[in-house]
Amino acid sequence: MDDLLTQLRAAAEPTRLRLLALCARSALCVSDLCDVLGQSQPRLSRHLKLLVEAGLLERVPEGANAYFQLPADAGVARMILARLPEDDPRLAADRRAAARIAAERARAASAAFREGGMDWDEMRELGLPSGEIEQALISLLPARADALLDIGTGTGRLLELVADRVERALGVDASRDMLALARARIAERGIAHRAAVRQADMYRLPFADGAFDAVALQMVLHYAEDPAAAVAEAARVLHPEGTLIIADLAPHGRTDLLQRHAHRWPGFDDAAIAGWLGAAGCTLSSPIEVPGPLAVRLWPARRVAGFAEPRHAIAL
Repeated sequence: MDDLLTQLRAAAEPTRLRLLALCARSALCVSDLCDVLGQSQPRLSRHLKLLVEAGLLERVPEGANAYFQLPADAGVARMILARLPEDDPRLAADRRAAARIAAERARAASAAFREGGMDWDEMRELGLPSGEIEQALISLLPARADALLDIGTGTGRLLELVADRVERALGVDASRDMLALARARIAERGIAHRAAVRQADMYRLPFADGAFDAVALQMVLHYAEDPAAAVAEAARVLHPEGTLIIADLAPHGRTDLLQRHAHRWPGFDDAAIAGWLGAAGCTLSSPIEVPGPLAVRLWPARRVAGFAEPRHAIAL
């Protein structure tokens, strides 16, 4: 009862209710919230601290910033938010201002990729059949899952595709520009109650062993300095009997991709993937190939129950 009373007291203030409503729709940093609410950073920081301490919000560090969002177990927060009138003028104005900020962040991120001479959508730039690849990947994932992790989430497209079949979908990426695009997608699609993103290193995921029922590595490994280590870390956070899907380029002779697109590897064959999966305690099922200008293969695997992995998560 004490925890419930603490959460109700923390929410019982107009500014904190507005903060809850905003962060339920999209993860936002303090500077974004200052822009939306027109209040000082020290004032909002105090409100946010109270909400985090009460368990109504969680703080996710990202470089020099921190983003605030509803935690996975946000039952009380959602109950409170369900009682707020959708047509409240202040809440409506807050939503419009937050949408404007998200759009500005997404435009800035897209401009950053264009200035670097690259498209943020690699499959589109390479002419790959993204729809067929996505359909094949979805077909290999479980019909229902409690928690899914998308490593190298990019623009968060996979999170959008699985939002109606998982309780919680989390995407991680090292690029802050990509995360800005993903957050904008999550907000626009209205899936923040099921999907979220955060910055993380794929070699040192900030999650406990066995935290996810399904893990995806889509078009990531060809950028990895150490693909075997990336696969091992993905397997570590996978629950026993959980599903791991690797989707990447099949072996090819396009040496220009190694220079122009900074690929580290010219695709992967089944033997290499099977070896890395086996060393990580996963059994490989039958791969699927999607033809195109560059063939893409999908390798589905299952985590072996009882496999001992000596490595541990490192908190960020």
